[in-house]
Amino acid sequence: MAKEELPECPVATAVALIGGKWKLLIIRNLRKRPWRFNELRRDLEGISQKVLTDSLRQLEDDGLVFRHDYGENPPRVEYGLTELGRQMMPVIDSLADFGAYYKAIVP
Repeated sequence: MAKEELPECPVATAVALIGGKWKLLIIRNLRKRPWRFNELRRDLEGISQKVLTDSLRQLEDDGLVFRHDYGENPPRVEYGLTELGRQMMPVIDSLADFGAYYKAIVP
């Protein structure tokens, strides 16, 4: 997302970068290690190939995810978090903590 396209509000900016169900789950997986495309697709039950491709491209364009093409045949490509993406981990951890807390208090 180009800087001039970002919302003025910093919270809205963060939500624009990781908003939606799939981007957060992709980042959650990539925090552990780099993943290959089909590994992510199998692990993220219900995601379509198109949505995964689009989400990874957006995360890459936003500088949160890198794509490493090994240039092999058959093709081998891995996705992982950039340093900027790793800076999101405290945010993800806070969301996970709140989600666990909320689930514990809701009857």
